[in-house]
Amino acid sequence: MNQAANPVRPPFYAYENDAWVDSVFNSLSFEEKIGQLITVAAYSNKDEAHTQEILKQITENKIGGLVFFQGGPIRQAELTNKFQQASKVPLLIGIDAENGLGMRLDSCINYPVAMAVGAVQDDSLVYQMGKDIGQQCKRIGMQVNFAPVADVNNNPENPIIGYRSYGQNVENVTRKAMMYALGMQEENILPTAKHFPGHGDTEKDSHKTLPVIPFGKERLDTLEIMPFHRLIYAGIGGVMVGHLDVPALDSTGTPASLSKPITGKLLHDELEFQGLTVTDAMNMKGASVKGPPGTADVMALAAGNDVLEFVTDPKAAIKAIKKAVRKGILTKEEIDQKCRKVLMVKRWTELNDWLPVQMDSLYEDLTNPLYRLTSRELTKESLTLLQNKGNLLPLQNLDTLHIATVSIGRDYDTAFQKAVGQYLQVDNFHIDKSASLKSLQKLLPQLKNYNLVIAAVNNFWMTPENNFHLTQVQLDVTNIISKMDNSVVVLFGNAYAANAFRDLNDARSIIMAYQETDDAESLAAQLIFGGIPAKGKLPVTLNKFFPAGTGIQTKALGRFSYTIPEAIGIDSHYLDQRIDSLVNIGLTQKAYPGCQILLAKNGKVFFHKCYGYRTYKNQVPVKPTDIYDFASLTKITGPLPALMKLADEGKFNVDDKFSKYWPEWDNTNKANIGIRDILAHQGQLEAWIPYWRSIVKPNGRFKHGYIRHRPTRKYSLRISDNMYLNHSFIDTIYSDIDKSPLLPKKAYVYSGLTFYLYPKIISNLTGENYQKYIHENFYGPLGASTVTYNPYLKYPINRMIPTEDDTFFRHRQIQGFVHDEGAAMMGGVSGNAGLFGDINDAAKIIQMYLNYGEYGGKRYISEATMKEWTRCQFPDNDNRRGLGFDKPLIDNSEKTIDEAYPAPSSSAESFGHSGFTGTFAWADPENGLLFMFFSNRVYPTRNDRKLYELNLRPRLHQAVYDALKRGLKNEYDEEKHVLKHSQEEEGGYPPVQNPPF
Repeated sequence: MNQAANPVRPPFYAYENDAWVDSVFNSLSFEEKIGQLITVAAYSNKDEAHTQEILKQITENKIGGLVFFQGGPIRQAELTNKFQQASKVPLLIGIDAENGLGMRLDSCINYPVAMAVGAVQDDSLVYQMGKDIGQQCKRIGMQVNFAPVADVNNNPENPIIGYRSYGQNVENVTRKAMMYALGMQEENILPTAKHFPGHGDTEKDSHKTLPVIPFGKERLDTLEIMPFHRLIYAGIGGVMVGHLDVPALDSTGTPASLSKPITGKLLHDELEFQGLTVTDAMNMKGASVKGPPGTADVMALAAGNDVLEFVTDPKAAIKAIKKAVRKGILTKEEIDQKCRKVLMVKRWTELNDWLPVQMDSLYEDLTNPLYRLTSRELTKESLTLLQNKGNLLPLQNLDTLHIATVSIGRDYDTAFQKAVGQYLQVDNFHIDKSASLKSLQKLLPQLKNYNLVIAAVNNFWMTPENNFHLTQVQLDVTNIISKMDNSVVVLFGNAYAANAFRDLNDARSIIMAYQETDDAESLAAQLIFGGIPAKGKLPVTLNKFFPAGTGIQTKALGRFSYTIPEAIGIDSHYLDQRIDSLVNIGLTQKAYPGCQILLAKNGKVFFHKCYGYRTYKNQVPVKPTDIYDFASLTKITGPLPALMKLADEGKFNVDDKFSKYWPEWDNTNKANIGIRDILAHQGQLEAWIPYWRSIVKPNGRFKHGYIRHRPTRKYSLRISDNMYLNHSFIDTIYSDIDKSPLLPKKAYVYSGLTFYLYPKIISNLTGENYQKYIHENFYGPLGASTVTYNPYLKYPINRMIPTEDDTFFRHRQIQGFVHDEGAAMMGGVSGNAGLFGDINDAAKIIQMYLNYGEYGGKRYISEATMKEWTRCQFPDNDNRRGLGFDKPLIDNSEKTIDEAYPAPSSSAESFGHSGFTGTFAWADPENGLLFMFFSNRVYPTRNDRKLYELNLRPRLHQAVYDALKRGLKNEYDEEKHVLKHSQEEEGGYPPVQNPPF
């Protein structure tokens, strides 16, 4: 096992001749020096008696350190301060946090399990994880993390390592362990690679017994030991020795942790490890030996260990060690050497200048969104596409799919199913893991109605006992769905569990997600729909179909991905504070009872938040899936995309006269008005016509012949729940528009009159029903499933946000029916208003515009047409408008926030529209920014104009630009010992150099 270069000395050797180390060492009695080598277990979820016992060990036995286990961060920090203050020498405090503090402590971040990290191909993320965890350890007052696991797991039946290993490939395990370790060391946190000489190929748990590693020296050198060898040469500061029987290295059956041939000769002499050698927990059955108390502790130190972890009886251990020195089993020089090494580590971790853990903002610091970003990015990069017959994924042609999702193991809508629903309307099914055969027989016939079934296997164990605790119903349902013609199966858990499913290989597509977390479930759905690419590679061999290294790579399709603000360089705390404060002004001032805001940058939705309630009764909170009346947003989401598509096809020309497409104008005052002028709102048309007034008497009653309370062949235009208008009134509306007077000059006046006519024009040009045409060409392929006219025909009324309490026309609360009276009198289907949908689906349409006509790998409108229709058409006429689209005020960037529309920072290329009910959508191609604001500001009356008076939408819009400009704080906080992330580019981390081997 010769190495070309000498090993890098662990970093704490910089303090080999340090004055503090010398001073403390010289102040210690021999017994106290022994105490420095002992750590005991501490818990922050136990009672005062436990605390007093630890204090006793500190004051009486002068122990050198603690290893914390279960509890919470605040409680642990308080105990840490108490324990440190009681100790003569600062304590070396550690934790077993292989995948982050959340592994042991509540309210802390959990990073992906090692098996998932093993699937990640970008090692810089693993390095960043090490830095993150190092910062968190430092912030909570710890100096040691008993990680990384450097075991090569090549035994699927391993009961204790398994998913805790980075996999079965030596190179991959080495790189991942090294990046994690070096990341922690950069933060002056001591890593301890474990479990030397390798615990990966065993079917026994060293917590319960002494496992045997029965392989020869050559195999051990090239497999089990190799990661440790390379980590040592890279300068890792700590190694943990496992309780393992390795006959090829020590034929006596002595555990490696107590074995001189293994710990002393192999680890120290042959591999030249000079760092801190730590035993695995001494309370484990694998460390049991015959003899009086302290026997194993003496053997561990004599073998070459420096620190004893989890000593259960420190007093007995110290007594036994002193006796061993007297007998010559150990020497004072060995104890001195080990003690100095411990003190060097304490000096390197800055315990020479110990300060109490600061309790202010501790939770906030430990859960910094930047840390969550690292965890989320690791999860994203780990997702592994094992099979993809016919390139099914990412899904395309959404309008052809009728999808069912099935959670196999949960009896509720999972995070995965909810995330799938962000891309397309699907039907969700569930079958609990304890479900009966009857439930299975009921489910299967229902699935035959779908041409794609996406099955998520949930709720099984990460460890292999009892077949991962998979039930027969889970196995049966998964096997049956796998054999369906079109099926996608996602496994949320230990990859080895794939072997439990007999027919899994028959599935069209298989995704390995490695764990059941909200991030894993959300991101797996995004992979299926092309919001993110598939990049992971299987770190272990499952069977002949799926060997280690399997991983089909896909590209993102350009549909939305869903992430957090930090992923696009925004400080989420700052953004939340700005947005929340402005929204709350509106809530307090009753500008609206509730609202939603959705923000995206470069196709990444990084903010979607609901506020308030549907009404001022404060009974039903606003939900992400609520359906809103678009109002005038209909203009740019209904007829406008169809007209642009027809323009691309040469069937519609904005430089034609409008009368070419609406011959009724041929012999009227409007015969020569051009379409370009009309779409830019300078066609001399009146702003609006109150059609409803023509059928209402002065006393508020309806004139005879117009309204019935039940539908008939003649009265078929439904304008409310029990109000039906004479269908001939549509012709009256057309006639009123045709006969309307013209304004005296060509100037900007916002007019919606021609938008009543576009649906019929579009039907004439396409030969198709208008609604069918826009659904088949836009909403269906976009996955904008909720966007529809007359939503009451498709969804329950209680899913829809109420608008105005109409006291002058329909005399009822409007909910599920279009608010605009004119659109209502068109039967709910008009080009000026009438569309409904949720904010996420509306955003897909606007994002398609922002992409200049492309979304999800499909082009809907040519880039040239998009750029032409979204440019300011007549700036010289003091008209800011595009063709149908609204634009910023001319010279908007020079205006104050009170004068600007929309935000002063919105670019001149930006465009969008607002809706009378309180909706607003704005796209900024220059900044890649999408801003969506949905509210029902007309509840209970349109007369409430506070949304405008408070100028909230421009202020909210500007807050997003301010957050983008401000970016992330990249600074070191000396008091809190937290180094903020630094991203070289959006969503990226600095590259990491190759490991030094």
